[in-house]
Amino acid sequence: MIRLGQVEPVRKRIADATQTLLGDTITLSDTDWLEPSLLPGWSRAQVATHIARSADAMRQVVLGVVSGDLRPLYPSDEERRAALERGATASGLELQIELDTTAGGLDAAFGLVTNWTEPAPLPLGVMPVSALVVARLHEVVLHHLDLNTGYALDRVDAVTASWLLQWAALWLRTKRGLPAVDLVSESGVRESLGDTGEPLLVTGSDAALWGWVTGRTAGESLTGGDGIAWPLLG
Repeated sequence: MIRLGQVEPVRKRIADATQTLLGDTITLSDTDWLEPSLLPGWSRAQVATHIARSADAMRQVVLGVVSGDLRPLYPSDEERRAALERGATASGLELQIELDTTAGGLDAAFGLVTNWTEPAPLPLGVMPVSALVVARLHEVVLHHLDLNTGYALDRVDAVTASWLLQWAALWLRTKRGLPAVDLVSESGVRESLGDTGEPLLVTGSDAALWGWVTGRTAGESLTGGDGIAWPLLG
C-alpha cells in the first residue's frame, strides 16, 4: 500500500497516464474502436467503456467516503455488463469524451478527500481510501496495454511499474490455485504469490514482472518463470 506522502505523486502519474492514453486513442476511427482489443472477446470500445465506468464507480466510492455514506464499488454485475454493451456501439468521439470526463470526475473527487486513511469498501475488502489511487493507476495503465494501440511495457516508468507490481500482487494473493512464485524485482520489490507447487524464484524488472503476473506477457525477459502462464487479471 502506498504511504500517505505518495498519494499526490501517484495522482500525478494517473493524470499523465490518462493523457498518454487519450493521446493514443484520439487517432482511432469509429471502425478502429470496433476492432478486437488484446482482451479475448472484447473490442477496443468495450475496454474503453470499462475504463470509464470504473472511474465512475471509484468516484462514487470516494464521494461516499467523503460524505460518510459508504457505497460499494459496483452495485451489481448486471449493471456492469449493461454498460459494456452500451459502450460497444458508441462512436469514437463519444468514447473519447467518456474517457476524459470520467477521469476528470474521479480526480475532482480525489481532491475532496481530507483523510486518506478513511476506510473504503473495495473488492479486496475494506481498505484505506488511498488504495483507490493506486487502483486507478493500475486500471489506466493495464487497460491501455489492452487497447492495442502500440502502447507497451517499455513506456511504463520504473516508479509506476513498482506500484503496479505491488498492487497486482495484492490482488493475486486473494486467488487460489495459482503457481507458487517468489518475485524479486530489479528495484528490490519482493512478493510471494500462489499456493500450488514448490515456489520458484523469478526475477526481472518491475514492468516485466507486472506484465507477466497480469497475463499480458509470457515473461520472455524474466529469469526463472519458464513454463508458467498466468490468467488475465483485471
